[in-house]
Amino acid sequence: MPESSGRKVKPAKVRKPRAVADKQQSREDLPNAVWFKPIMFGFMLLGLIWIITFYVSQAVLPIQALGNWNILIGFGIAMVGFVMSTRWK
Repeated sequence: MPESSGRKVKPAKVRKPRAVADKQQSREDLPNAVWFKPIMFGFMLLGLIWIITFYVSQAVLPIQALGNWNILIGFGIAMVGFVMSTRWK
């Protein structure tokens, strides 16, 4: 009776040591710092509170001398939070 041919064993792969650059993650690949998310949401909420305060106080608060510029300031603060959200991982 003929014998079956045995299993072909592949030679073991030789692992090459990675370069030092591969071991170090680039700054963009690292996760965000612990403080990043609270600050981001804080800016968004602060901008919203600024605008709501302006409307509820009938343009007396937060800074009366600025008048309608308070709306722009509130949106600017909130936009800082939204720009930060593009970097959130």
